[in-house]
Amino acid sequence: MSLSAHKLSVGYHGQTIVKEMDLTLPDGKFIALLGPNGCGKSTLLKCFARILPAMSGEARWQGKNLHHYPSKQLSKELALLPQTQPIPEGIKVKDLVAYGRSPYTGFWGKLSQQDHQIVEQMMQQTGTFELKEKLVSELSGGQRQRVWLAMVLAQDTPYLLLDEPTTYMDINHQVELMHQLQILNQQGKTIITVLHDINQAARYCDHLVVMKSGELKYQGSPEEVLTSAMLQDVFSLQAQIHRDPVSNTPMCVVED
Repeated sequence: MSLSAHKLSVGYHGQTIVKEMDLTLPDGKFIALLGPNGCGKSTLLKCFARILPAMSGEARWQGKNLHHYPSKQLSKELALLPQTQPIPEGIKVKDLVAYGRSPYTGFWGKLSQQDHQIVEQMMQQTGTFELKEKLVSELSGGQRQRVWLAMVLAQDTPYLLLDEPTTYMDINHQVELMHQLQILNQQGKTIITVLHDINQAARYCDHLVVMKSGELKYQGSPEEVLTSAMLQDVFSLQAQIHRDPVSNTPMCVVED
């Protein structure tokens, strides 16, 4: 398997957040990382993206320690959309999205015709093409989130790492985004995303990874993982499991 953790511990300032985790993420799946706040979902994703080093153990790509790969090579394999991004001043939308092509440009960073086509395609796909001449700093939070997503998609990697990608988006754009990611997955991309909406994860994703207190608790298909017992164990939540009337996927209904 391509992306995996082996006795992996990760944290900040000497505090361990992810604890000796063994996890192999299946290729070709749309994967959701779920769990309570502070359980280590984003920390794990940052380690897979090489933003955070391992305190012990290893994060591996294709069976090899992630940190043994040249940055440019790995940036053609893995792309990360962080939970929060800076608001760049004086940069137009089209120029920010074009940064996603950086791993493929030559010494002078000049975009080819193909690069320009990919940038335009990703702006069209994320509904940001009409914003291309606007400054990123002038956009709303939801618009900026879609622009950053377009930049990540322009990187054109087989693996996408997305940390709470629906942040700041209204419900319409959340549905559009999850549907787009589902299509990308069907086209062959492996997508790993941190989500808080359990029903959204069960509806769109086909593999769930549930964490608690820095440890792996459950993983598998939504049908295998989303149970009343899991919700009580991980979230201390009394809930029933029903079938979504539209998607026929499992759906949790919280009890009063």
